[in-house]
Amino acid sequence: MSNEAYRPGREGSAMYELMTRLFPICRSITGDGTRETLRILQETLPDLNIHEVPTGTKVFDWEVPKEWNVRDAYILDPDGNKVVDFRQNNLHLVGYSTPIDQVISLEDLQQHLYSLEEQPEAIPYITSYYKERWGFCLTHNQRKVLRKGNYHVYIDSKLEKGHLTYGELIIPGSSEREVFISTYICHPSMANNELSGPVVTASLAAWIASTPRRYTYRIVFIPETIGSITYLSRNLDVMKSNVVAGFNVTCVGDDRTYSFMPSRYGNTLADKTALHILRQKHTDFVQYSYLQRGSDERQYCSPGVDLPMVSIMRTKYGMYPEYHTSLDNLSLVSPQGLKGSFDVHQDCIKLLEKNYTYRINCLGEPQLGKRGLYPTLSTKESGVIVRDMMNFIAYADGTNDLVDISNLIGTPVQKLYPIVDNLVGNGLLSRVE
Repeated sequence: MSNEAYRPGREGSAMYELMTRLFPICRSITGDGTRETLRILQETLPDLNIHEVPTGTKVFDWEVPKEWNVRDAYILDPDGNKVVDFRQNNLHLVGYSTPIDQVISLEDLQQHLYSLEEQPEAIPYITSYYKERWGFCLTHNQRKVLRKGNYHVYIDSKLEKGHLTYGELIIPGSSEREVFISTYICHPSMANNELSGPVVTASLAAWIASTPRRYTYRIVFIPETIGSITYLSRNLDVMKSNVVAGFNVTCVGDDRTYSFMPSRYGNTLADKTALHILRQKHTDFVQYSYLQRGSDERQYCSPGVDLPMVSIMRTKYGMYPEYHTSLDNLSLVSPQGLKGSFDVHQDCIKLLEKNYTYRINCLGEPQLGKRGLYPTLSTKESGVIVRDMMNFIAYADGTNDLVDISNLIGTPVQKLYPIVDNLVGNGLLSRVE
């Protein structure tokens, strides 16, 4: 993997730089903007495979739509001034707008304009994937000063048979059991709701590939909803057999508090792992109900699919005022916010890798002193270490995994890692699974 994707100690700045490069691209659920985004990600993840699924392909209850591409779009006022310009901000165009080159009255034009009266400086993000129409988005302040008269509306777009495009990276581990990481690449120029997910995921992928690993990692960069449905339709059987935990990575770039979206029943290994890390390190996180879902967990956790999928976010989608507007820009996110999200996902992956069920190998308490595990000098700190070790041993009965024991004895898993290594290294502890 390229050093651009994972720079130890500089992950935040590297992710922000990648986001800045990707930000101007006009992405959608299909089209050349998605391909360009994936090609740039390939520079840092050269093993990322790009897949194309033809228009009309049946994917569960859905069908892959026509491919949409746009070259230009604008509105000229009665004096010929360009008052709305796609090239200035790609949010100005309703996603999947059909082509038009026509002069119409302001009254007719208003039927195709979208603005936010309550956020008069923001351009809204609007799409129409499954009904053909055209439209423009602008700030409400722009809309209020449009003069009566005739306006030239121009959209140079194509909506035709093509493909849905997604990226897939498989990083093999020593086991065929998998951890699944999914993020989406279908929104135009928005930072937190769009690009924070791909850049954090790319950095995680590079780190995972650089370290020894137990699990195989299945990592996808897809269009939201139709992309996850398409991917599941092609891979569900193997995923249901192999995936032990998964993370839907979205809205991970701001500096606000962390948020958690559980799986459908909240009882999976992914739920247990994520909640443990959040409760240990980010106690002020906001926990949502699955009833408040809104991203690809809708597909991954749906009945019959039932993947163990959760989301750890900064501010949840829909819960910050800049969401789905031009205010979700590069100033909303930060290297520190991205790095914090990278760290919490990294902590979860480290825990998954170390999370075995353990059994102590002797009856009664082991004699720690003869193995050099009991301090010869009694201090306050040494007493804590011994207490944690003995408490761990007390619950290492072959029925509890590492997270269970950590929760039972109230000791963070990070403090248990060296204890486990020492006990295994001295032949006192066995992995049950």
